[in-house]
Amino acid sequence: MYAIMETGGKQYRVQEGDVLRVEKLPIQPGEKIEISRVLAVEKDGQFRVGTPVIEGARVILKAVRQGRDRKIIVFKYKAKKNYRRKKGHRQSFTQVAVEKIEA
Repeated sequence: MYAIMETGGKQYRVQEGDVLRVEKLPIQPGEKIEISRVLAVEKDGQFRVGTPVIEGARVILKAVRQGRDRKIIVFKYKAKKNYRRKKGHRQSFTQVAVEKIEA
């Protein structure tokens, strides 16, 4: 059984027991959160697709940790014009474990 859920503007294909990184959620490590934006569910060979979401379906996630990803460098320049801008960015994330899929 797997589900396709949406959180943080991104879609994830998840199964029970999966551990994944999602956009930062306002929860502490150890807390649980319920995601009700389930777009599709596959169970026993049956594939259900929502319009746009499946009513009553939800995914229970447990926060493992909060963190920040590796730094990426954003460098802009224009040739022969002495224009250079260097900026760094570290994206925040929440690492979650999928506990249960209810469909």
